[in-house]
Amino acid sequence: MAFSITLVFIVFVMQAYTIPTGSMADTLKGAHFRLRCEQCGWRYDYGFVPYRYNKDSRFRFRIPENAAPGENMPVLPSPQWCSSCGSYLRTNEKMPVVKGDRIFVLKCIYQFSEPKRWDVVVFKNPVHPEINYIKRMVGLPGETLELIDGDVYIDGKIARKPKNVQDELWMSIYQNDYQPVNPGLATFNGHRWEQPFDNVGGGSWNLDGDGGRRFVLDSKDGQVSELVYNSTIGNDFRATYSYDVSAYFKNMPICSDLMVKFNVSRSDASSSVGVGLSKYGIRYSGRVDADGDMVIEMIGRGGKVEELARKAAGWHDEAVMVECRFANVDHELVLEFGGDELRYDLGRSYNSAGEQINIMPDVTIFGSGKMELLHVAIMRDIHYTPVEESGHAILRGDSPFTLADDQFFVCGDNSPSSSDSRFWNEPGKGNDGNEYREGIVPREYMIGKAFFVYWPGGFKPWYAKGLRLVPYIGGMKIIAGGGS
Repeated sequence: MAFSITLVFIVFVMQAYTIPTGSMADTLKGAHFRLRCEQCGWRYDYGFVPYRYNKDSRFRFRIPENAAPGENMPVLPSPQWCSSCGSYLRTNEKMPVVKGDRIFVLKCIYQFSEPKRWDVVVFKNPVHPEINYIKRMVGLPGETLELIDGDVYIDGKIARKPKNVQDELWMSIYQNDYQPVNPGLATFNGHRWEQPFDNVGGGSWNLDGDGGRRFVLDSKDGQVSELVYNSTIGNDFRATYSYDVSAYFKNMPICSDLMVKFNVSRSDASSSVGVGLSKYGIRYSGRVDADGDMVIEMIGRGGKVEELARKAAGWHDEAVMVECRFANVDHELVLEFGGDELRYDLGRSYNSAGEQINIMPDVTIFGSGKMELLHVAIMRDIHYTPVEESGHAILRGDSPFTLADDQFFVCGDNSPSSSDSRFWNEPGKGNDGNEYREGIVPREYMIGKAFFVYWPGGFKPWYAKGLRLVPYIGGMKIIAGGGS
């Protein structure tokens, strides 16, 4: 009886899958190396693909595609790149290959409810229906979809991500908790490492506290001191992934949907703090005034300041650290401070955030009075790239693509390294010799919704031979989707 119930449960309700590739990294990982930057200590994962070349283009790992070998393997191709300090790692060391994440998938859910945008879905590959794929749902039946400057537009309006999905998709550019041990080496994006934040115009920030992990301000007479992030010194804002081959980074576009976050405490009741972010040459600031008001402003190219939104909030007790975040994402400005939130909608049309200009954005932190900042970080949004790693352009999505009934459009979270609706160049194979339109997933090929990582890339204790018995507990999670 118990066996019968289990069999029915597996066949009709839920099934376990192992992620085979890195097309959904870092949300879901295929076989990979688990690395730690030898300079700053930042942990990151680097995809293992058996058919990658090393310096000798004739060499390949002699392992089937999508396999995870039981023995240690060379970390190739080299170098690998740290998405916090920018250090490039070259190593001859062989390391364990971590097997892909194991997930639970709710089967047949889409027989009772419609797929939602941003769900992570499992489906049969239309070109090879014997193979199951996993991607993120971005386009639904009857919609006209475009991918413009990394964002999804549906029927001419930008499609915003729910908060749980957005939180899942932020990616690191800079983390000041992780400071290099040998900054004098020329391995940090091709040069020696320097603190990428610097004072502007005689600002009073001290950036040396706790070895660079604490930013301290002690200014007088309400003087505003500003820090600016130098993207020619630190990591820049290209849509790169530490999971991917660094040789292709030059092909990646600029991502200007950014977030700055830090913890702040003040020791002077007249202190204020804020963040500046630019997009297409237009600067936006989010700040918390001395009286606790949260304010979002726009500073136009001519320097004209326009207040966009204001909300009474309030500082907490003196010397108590609270988190402050300011983001410009999906044409929306979001300021968060100690549990309070202020939003401003820039509009959902193509140019409502300004005429698109392909320039690096600016990031600043400013304040007055006496305060300390900890855990300063810059993050970027997912960016659906118009090219794959090697530079080949996408086939669809860069112009309006209208989905018919029972047709879906999917993309991988590891955008430049994902075979998905943007790149499929053959019609799908249906029953009785029928063909499906190129680039779509037909409804009948939908299998279910991925919802939980229950075994994130197991590893083996030192005494185990070949078996990876211990899961990475910290990677267990609910998979964020549009219906979560």
